[in-house]
Amino acid sequence: MPALINLRPTDATNEFVIDVSQLSKTFGTRCVVNNLALRIKRGEIYGFLGPNGSGKTTTMRMLCGLLTPDTGQGVCLNYDILRDSNQIKQKVGYMTQKFSLYEDLTIRENLDFIARLYHLNNRRQRVSASLEQLGLSTRASQLAGVLSGGWKQRLALAACLLHEPQLLLLDEPTAGVDPAARRDFWEQIHQLAANGMTTLVSTHYMDEAERCHRLAYIAYGNLLADGTVQEVITGSGLNTWIVSGSALWQLQAQLKQLPAIEQAVAFGNQLHISGRNAQALNESLQPYQQDPRYQWTLTQPNLEDVFISLMQSAQDTSL
Repeated sequence: MPALINLRPTDATNEFVIDVSQLSKTFGTRCVVNNLALRIKRGEIYGFLGPNGSGKTTTMRMLCGLLTPDTGQGVCLNYDILRDSNQIKQKVGYMTQKFSLYEDLTIRENLDFIARLYHLNNRRQRVSASLEQLGLSTRASQLAGVLSGGWKQRLALAACLLHEPQLLLLDEPTAGVDPAARRDFWEQIHQLAANGMTTLVSTHYMDEAERCHRLAYIAYGNLLADGTVQEVITGSGLNTWIVSGSALWQLQAQLKQLPAIEQAVAFGNQLHISGRNAQALNESLQPYQQDPRYQWTLTQPNLEDVFISLMQSAQDTSL
């Protein structure tokens, strides 16, 4: 994979690139973001997870100055999020959920257009360097509209990096992209992080969440979990058993009726059985564990177990 852009030294000196609190946003009668607090360190890849409509995109837009919070305070790149939105925009690269470049322009023309918008010096050289560094040189004359999802993603990232931002906001950047392209994309993000780039990325993929240095889970505008992968798993309080054997669908239906069991979810040829009250869970499972048709293993819950539990327990207080 080509070497990535060398980032210029950051102007900010604070340990936290993003440090906001009590952030809220309401549209009409619906509270989309509710009293949110975030602290993201320099050079960190911070994952943002949650169901559709949970407030992830709205939060990103408030952080980069595209939306004004109704309440809250804090800084992004040492700039006040309420007063200094224009300065923040100049130092942030924002990759939207939907491909937003011009499909009737070539790759080079798109990047040249972005460079003009930012009034970049040495525009042609910087566009050529970006093409080379992100592996786009051989396709520079191709129309953006004919590119596959993976190449569109790479072009969008190149456009985000042209003005040498200090913070990347990536809104579900790998949605609809094949696994190989997703893997390459995350290699690029980790190389950028190694050079000091801070990234806030939203995703629905558990394997991508596990690639983040820290992550948060948000539902109905409320932050429900925050920390490293291990901290989030430990903090969930979940206890999980894995069961394999025959007729698991029948066992699953029976276990779902038990009050101590929060979830009984199929993973391939196994079931993951989870609950927060370890004693009640073990007592509920004991009769089934005597059945020779099933093999039981006590294990640590995985991220998907935790996030399913968080989603099930979340209450919609946005109305």
